[in-house]
Amino acid sequence: MVDASVIEELLPFLSPATRQDVRNTALQHVVGTTATRDGREALGTHIVPCAEALGELIRASGSEGIGDPHVKQCYHALVNLTSEDTFAEKLARDLTFIPYLLQTVVDPSSQYAQPACMILSNLTRTLTGSKRVLSILESENESQQVGMNKLIEAFCLQGYNKKNSCLDFVGPLLANLTQLSEARTFVLDRNRCTVQRLLPYTQYIKSEVRRRGVVTALKNCCFDIASHEWLLGDQVDILPHLLLPLAGPEELSEEDMEGMPDDLQYLEEDKQREEDPEIRIMLLEAVYQLCATAVGRQIVKEKRTYVIFREFMKWEKDPKVEALCRKVIDVLIMDDPEPGMENLNEVEIPENVKVQLEEGDQEED
Repeated sequence: MVDASVIEELLPFLSPATRQDVRNTALQHVVGTTATRDGREALGTHIVPCAEALGELIRASGSEGIGDPHVKQCYHALVNLTSEDTFAEKLARDLTFIPYLLQTVVDPSSQYAQPACMILSNLTRTLTGSKRVLSILESENESQQVGMNKLIEAFCLQGYNKKNSCLDFVGPLLANLTQLSEARTFVLDRNRCTVQRLLPYTQYIKSEVRRRGVVTALKNCCFDIASHEWLLGDQVDILPHLLLPLAGPEELSEEDMEGMPDDLQYLEEDKQREEDPEIRIMLLEAVYQLCATAVGRQIVKEKRTYVIFREFMKWEKDPKVEALCRKVIDVLIMDDPEPGMENLNEVEIPENVKVQLEEGDQEED
């Protein structure tokens, strides 16, 4: 690892104009420094200038003397630099080449779409980063800007990237962006078909990264109370896509299946449930949010969701997932609240009841 005191001396050599062998030596030292947390912390105030220098080399990749190995090293170093929230927030605020990264992601001929996705996913883990990237996406009418629509098109269109550069990390990028109400508004726009295009990826077995990202984005969208009836209705029909990953191969009676969505009936004998407990939690949280209002609860109940969760509880071994599933089941089987308390998110819980609930959660943990 290079001592931080010499980083400033090395940065001028991270230039397209520098002789290739000299630039290569400087780049190797910088990449090595970014590989560890201690090294990243040692960069100190040089972290943004270092990232900008790496970005300049990436953008000059078409110039004579900037070879593919150097570009790969630059991307690798930037993934390292943005891998922790502390550094990512500062970089998200100050970096000038974020639009270039977005253009790289949606360029079907780019061989660097995957590392560009990873950097953007890292940058948007913080609220500051999400706001910065979304503001750039929202300025799509300006020259050479990329909008949300193009980003989602690249993500959802099979074989979009002709260089086999994976776009799975657009999933966590969308998950991060949908922390913001503006991004959720775009995804939930009823004149587009955005949320519907994301639904199949709740069972995308080829990539846990993509699956997790989409499930998180959908969960975030379920916090939009005004959209619940639309999400649960025929235009979107989100519920089967949230329940299928939690459904197993158990044989159900005709009585159990009455009213259940067709996609959840007569599942194959080798049907597997979602393996990742964190994804299972997010699926349950999404359904729980859809039960926040009276109309949502009614639809979720009518679709025989309880039956799916009843069988799921018999299979689930993770205590945290099991406890959350029990809470969702309690909502599904309880009587509807009194008038004026239909929205469970707005119900004021008395302090003594809060204490009892917290004590119960601690006992479960």
